[in-house]
Amino acid sequence: MNDLDFIISSHKMGEPRGVTSICSAHPFVLEAALRHGLATHTPVLIETTPNQVNQLGGYTGLNPANFVRYVQTMADSVGFPRQNLLLGGDHLGPLVWSNEPAGAAMDKAKTLVREYVRAGFSKIHLDCSMPCADDRELPVELIAQRAANLARAAEEAALEHPSVLRYVIGSEVPPAGGAISGETHLTVTTPADAAQTIELTKRAFSVQGLDSAWERVFALVVQPGVEFGDETIHQYDRSAARGLSGFIETVPGLIYEAHSTDYQTRAALRELVEDHFGILKVGPWLTFAFREAVFALAEMEEVLFETPSRMRETLEIAMLTNPIHWIKHYGGDIKTQKFARSFSFSDRIRYYWNTPQTLQAFEHMLTNFGKTALPLALLSQYLPEQYKKVRGGVLTNHSRSLLLDRVMGVLGDYAFACRG
Repeated sequence: MNDLDFIISSHKMGEPRGVTSICSAHPFVLEAALRHGLATHTPVLIETTPNQVNQLGGYTGLNPANFVRYVQTMADSVGFPRQNLLLGGDHLGPLVWSNEPAGAAMDKAKTLVREYVRAGFSKIHLDCSMPCADDRELPVELIAQRAANLARAAEEAALEHPSVLRYVIGSEVPPAGGAISGETHLTVTTPADAAQTIELTKRAFSVQGLDSAWERVFALVVQPGVEFGDETIHQYDRSAARGLSGFIETVPGLIYEAHSTDYQTRAALRELVEDHFGILKVGPWLTFAFREAVFALAEMEEVLFETPSRMRETLEIAMLTNPIHWIKHYGGDIKTQKFARSFSFSDRIRYYWNTPQTLQAFEHMLTNFGKTALPLALLSQYLPEQYKKVRGGVLTNHSRSLLLDRVMGVLGDYAFACRG
């Protein structure tokens, strides 16, 4: 984990660098991240959540060990060195089982953490900020105690190589997944609240006899004032986070981790890194970019082929048939919900790419295009940035290359911010 240690050192020495945390399990996103890392000679940090990957499979159908094998196999296929691949578990805690009593939920969370560590995940975000079914209240002290309990489970699972683990504590407010509908203001975490989280969690670790593990806590998740909703983006305002930025400079060995940085401008991402948010999480923006490219290809497909895949129609049917992943997130009337299903920044469509019907339609679309170059006029119309690259001779005019490049364009903004 020397790459993460280097990030910390750079901040403490006054030359802040960052690392992009890829929070996605989509195969095109992961391949794009690995190819981007290969092209830029930088490590790639890939993280997954309990919703995506857990001991029961999550919505990807993969447990932690299977996910690691999946990513490593993909890295091998593109020639990305495994030693430059970092794997993290995000929001590891009782999240998936928060509708159960705390005792049962925490037992499952401990099993979750153990499986992540044994599978080879080395960056572990301990997050017990969500109340369970029988929690009448959830004070910071209790959150800290539960996080320490999970840290003990992680340490026990890594007895042979405990020093490889690095821990992240804390949780952003509001939770990951997008701002609450109608919200117009975010409250930046105060230095006092950040200090309290650090002190109480450190004390809870000590009570558990985990002082050596505490030395490997390297990042704190706080709210810097960035978020996004269906149609809104909360832009980073560094003046509002000045006190928070200054506070972490006084804490040895710790930097911040920023969640929900999706859709920030290049300049804002760079300001976040300069202000000691050394880990920048990105997730929905990557699948949003992939969706944009797929929709663009689908428009071109309708023009070019007699039997198009009906990609957009297939996705819409899949979402209407099984609305569980979007129905609680998209409000408004029928027209508003229909727009959100396709175009929302929160990108709930990402849960439907692996349905059998969607996979079949996607393969139909790629088969239609084959390896034939797309007409430049259509490329200019629907994917203008990729058109410029094709004309410049730096991008192959092929459907798969166009999809990957659209995602890599987002990663380029993060690379700019993180390199300093």
